[in-house]
Amino acid sequence: MDHGVVRMTTLSRPFEELASDATDMDVHPRYFELNGISWKTYESLVNDLNEQHISVTYDDGRMVLMSPLPRHERIKKVFSSLFTLIIVERDIDIASFGSTTWKRKRLKKGLEPDECFYIQHEPLVRARFDIDLRKDPPPDLAVEVDITHHPADRLRIYAALGVNEVWRYDGERVRFLKLQSDRTYGETDHSDAMPWLAAEDLNRHLAMLESMSERAMLRAFRAWLVSLPGGAAA
Repeated sequence: MDHGVVRMTTLSRPFEELASDATDMDVHPRYFELNGISWKTYESLVNDLNEQHISVTYDDGRMVLMSPLPRHERIKKVFSSLFTLIIVERDIDIASFGSTTWKRKRLKKGLEPDECFYIQHEPLVRARFDIDLRKDPPPDLAVEVDITHHPADRLRIYAALGVNEVWRYDGERVRFLKLQSDRTYGETDHSDAMPWLAAEDLNRHLAMLESMSERAMLRAFRAWLVSLPGGAAA
């Protein structure tokens, strides 16, 4: 990072501050925020971090780096498991792209969702492993686990990128958000990609984690999927 960028940098809740309190580290997000960052610096940092366990959000010069907490990662994996069951039991073709970095230089925006999927547009990317948002559609659905309230307006970035649907989990409930004509998100009871699925269906099963094992919850969700009209044969 060059000296000009360093002079424009503003730091918020640095790792060193959080590291001074082990208890604080267990319950608060670990992030720092940089302002006045060029697109070139952002792309370079994303490439350098690559396989490291740090998410990078970029919005027109503002960059936030966050190291996720264990609770965040567990819920993220639970959603991944739920989608695996949906794919199998509902016989739906889905292309999963996990926490891929999605970015557009023209928009000066980029982020990594917790999970993301092509559903309506799955046929267009079925044989693809590299996606270019300059010519390819964005994911149809993204999962956003926002337990600790991310400092960046990530929904605005999703909207700019054109992600049609976001499932946002706040630590208690998941909300289904649909992209509106004014490029904002509005809450909807049922998934746009999977109209048979209501947010309440997921919330009912996620609440089971308070009293049963993850395995038991997933078995209950699978049994519910099979019971639905049109469910895949056992």
